Amino acid sequence: MTDKFSRRDFLKLAGVGAATTAILTGCGPASRYVKREPYMEMPEYAYNGQSTYYATTCRECAAGCGLVVRTSQGRAIKTEGNANHPLNLGKTCARGQATLHGLYNPDRVQEPQGGGKPMDWDAAIQVVADALKNNQPGEIAFLLGTTSDHLFDLVSDLAAQTGINPPVRFGALSMFESRATLAKAAENLFGQAGMPFFDVGGAKAVLSFGANFLETWLSPISYTRGFAGLREALTKMRGKLIQFEARMSATAAKADEWIPLRPGTETLVALAIGRLALEKRGGPLPRAFADIDPMDAASKSGVEIETLERYAEMVVAGGALAIPGGAALGQTSGLALAEAVLALNAVADNLGKEGGMFLSPLAPNQAEYQRSASVKEMQEFTQKLASGKIKVLFVHGVNPVFELPAALEFKKALDGVEQVISFATFPDETAQAADYVFPDHHALESWGYQRVTTGSNQSALSGSQPVVSPYYNTRSTIDVLIAAAQLAGEKFAGALPFKDEVEFIQSKVAPLMNEAGGFFSAADLPAFMAYFQQYGGWWTNYDARVIPNAADTLNRNLKVVEAEFAGEGEFFFIPFVSPTLAEAGANKPWLQELPDPTTTVMWNTWVEINPATAHELGVEDDDVIQIVSEAGTVEAPAYLYPAIRPDTIAIPFGQGHTAYGRYAAGRGVNPADLLGQRFNEAGDLAFAGMKVNIKKTGRKRPLSRLESVMGVYGKGLGEEH
Repeated sequence: MTDKFSRRDFLKLAGVGAATTAILTGCGPASRYVKREPYMEMPEYAYNGQSTYYATTCRECAAGCGLVVRTSQGRAIKTEGNANHPLNLGKTCARGQATLHGLYNPDRVQEPQGGGKPMDWDAAIQVVADALKNNQPGEIAFLLGTTSDHLFDLVSDLAAQTGINPPVRFGALSMFESRATLAKAAENLFGQAGMPFFDVGGAKAVLSFGANFLETWLSPISYTRGFAGLREALTKMRGKLIQFEARMSATAAKADEWIPLRPGTETLVALAIGRLALEKRGGPLPRAFADIDPMDAASKSGVEIETLERYAEMVVAGGALAIPGGAALGQTSGLALAEAVLALNAVADNLGKEGGMFLSPLAPNQAEYQRSASVKEMQEFTQKLASGKIKVLFVHGVNPVFELPAALEFKKALDGVEQVISFATFPDETAQAADYVFPDHHALESWGYQRVTTGSNQSALSGSQPVVSPYYNTRSTIDVLIAAAQLAGEKFAGALPFKDEVEFIQSKVAPLMNEAGGFFSAADLPAFMAYFQQYGGWWTNYDARVIPNAADTLNRNLKVVEAEFAGEGEFFFIPFVSPTLAEAGANKPWLQELPDPTTTVMWNTWVEINPATAHELGVEDDDVIQIVSEAGTVEAPAYLYPAIRPDTIAIPFGQGHTAYGRYAAGRGVNPADLLGQRFNEAGDLAFAGMKVNIKKTGRKRPLSRLESVMGVYGKGLGEEH
C-alpha cells in the first residue's frame, strides 16, 4: 500500500470503528503516510469510478471557509462547501471553486531553487539551518500571510523560545478591509479589541458605509448568507439595504438605495443620522452626537436633509444595523468613521441583539484577538529591512512586492537584507526577488488549521488535510523548519521538538479534547484527530458571540471630521478589490474569465469614469487614459460607468503583475502604484485618500467584456450599414 506500511499495519494503526472509517477516507493523522497515486498504481481502498471526499479549508482568503473536495483516482476534481462548517454552511465563492486552478497551475514552483538553479531538499534545509544558526536572533525575521495560522503559531513559538523577531503577518485584503481600524474602534468604544460581527440576516434595515460585504469584505460567504436572511420575506418583513459610497459596488447594486455621497464625508453622515434619531426619540442628547450639525453634514455630503431624517426614522423604529467598511475606512478619517458607525448601533439599541452588532468569538485556544499588520506597521518593517538590521528574511503566503504600495519601496528594501528565503508556491514578484525559493505544497496538498476571525456565531477552528499527494517536488514549510531546527541544534532544536507537521498540529489541537460544548468529542487523541480531519475542524455547538459593553459608548467624544486628501488632483480616486480576482487570483484562468459583476470586463484592468465627465474630457470607451497621483502614474482603458460620481474615478486591484505565471504577468495595471504613505489614526493605509488627474494618451485598447456594447449603451442602433 505504501513504502512504509502494509494494509494490515495501516488498519492496526488506524484502529477500529469511526476512527478507522475516517482514516480510510483520508481524514485521520495516519493518512499522511498513505501514498495517494493517480493513474497506474491505485491504493487498495480506491476503485475506478468511485469518488473519495476530503474535508479541508479554503485558503484563497483568510475567512476560513470549510471545503469538501471530491477526488477520483487520486485527482481532485471538484470543490464544494462543507455543510457542517458553521462559517459557510456548504457554500463557496468563485475563488473557492477556482482553487483547483492553483493546484493544477502549470507555472507552480516545482522544486527548491537557489540563484535560479535547482537544488535538492537536503541542501535547501541546510541553507535554512545555517540561516538560523549563523545569525543573531534579532537579525532573523519572518513575514507571513494570513491564511496559515498553524505556521504562524509555530513561528511564534520559535520566536518566543529563541529570541528571533516575532512573525509579522500581512495581506492586501486586510489592508483594503482596514482591520486594524475596526479592531481599534471596538477597543475605544467597548474596551475590547476584536473584530465586530454584524448580524445582517436578523436586521430589518442595514445602513452600510462602504462595506462591500457581498464581494471581498471580511467573510463574504457568511455575509452573503446574512443578506439572504435580510431579504427573506416568508417569515418576516423583507429587510432593506442602504449603501453609502461614491462608486456603486456589486454590493450597492443589490441595495434598495445607493447614496453616492461625497468621499470623505461619511463620518458626518453617520453622526447626523445618529443625532436626528436621538432628537426624534427625545430626551437629553448624549455627548457622542452633540457636536454634529445635520444641516451642515447634508450640505457637505450632498445628501438631502430629508433623506437623513428618513434614515433616522429607520433607526428609531428598531431593527436597524450600521456597518463601516471598504473605501470609507480607507481614508484619514477612517477611525472616526468606524467609531461613529459603531456608536450608531448603540443609538439603534441593537448591541448584542438579533439583527445587531456583536464582537466575534475568539477561535478555540485563542487567548486574544490577533490581526494582521497595518500598513503603517509594514512601513516600519520595510524601513527596518532597508537599514540592514535584518540579515535573513523568510517569506511565506504573501507577495509584498506586489501587494504593498510602490511608494513603500519594499523591493528596494530587500537590497538591505543579506538573505531572502521564499516559500512561495507560485513564482510571484517577491519570490523572484528572493535568493532562494523553497516551495511549499499547494493548500490542497497540505495539513494545517485556520482560525475563523469573524462571520460565525460559533468559535471555530478550520482544519486542513491533503486531498491529493503532492504533484511536484515541494515540501511543507513547517517540515522544512522542523528539520532545519534539528540541524541548527541547541535552542532551535529544543524549540521545535516535533517529528513533523502533523505532530505539531496535534499538539495544538489536543487541548480541545477536554473542551465542553464541542461539535464532537473523542476518548483519545487518534480518534479526536480522525474526527477533526473528517469534519474539517472543531467548533463549539453554541453561540459564542460577545455582547459589547455599551455602558459608556454614547458618553464619549466622537470626532466630527472630514477626510483629508493627498495631492492636487481634480478627481477622487477609489481603488477597490476585484470581486473575482481579489489579491491573488490573477493566475487562475477561471477567475480571469469570470466577468466582473458590474462591468463584465475580463482579463484586464479598467478605469471607471462617469459618462458626463468622460464627455467633458473627450474620453470614450476603451480610450487609454493616464492616471497621475503624487505617488505615481498608471495607464488603463476607460470604462464609462454611469454608477459613479462625476468627481470620482475607480480602478480594481488584482491585475498588474510582472510575474506570477503566464495567466497573470503583463496583464493590466496595479492601482497600488498610485497610493502614497498616508494613514489613519489606527495605522491603516488611507488608500481612498488620494486625488488624481487624468490625461488622454490618444491610444485605444478594447476591453474584453461579456456585455453587448450595443445592448447596454444603444450604440449602433438605428444606424444604416
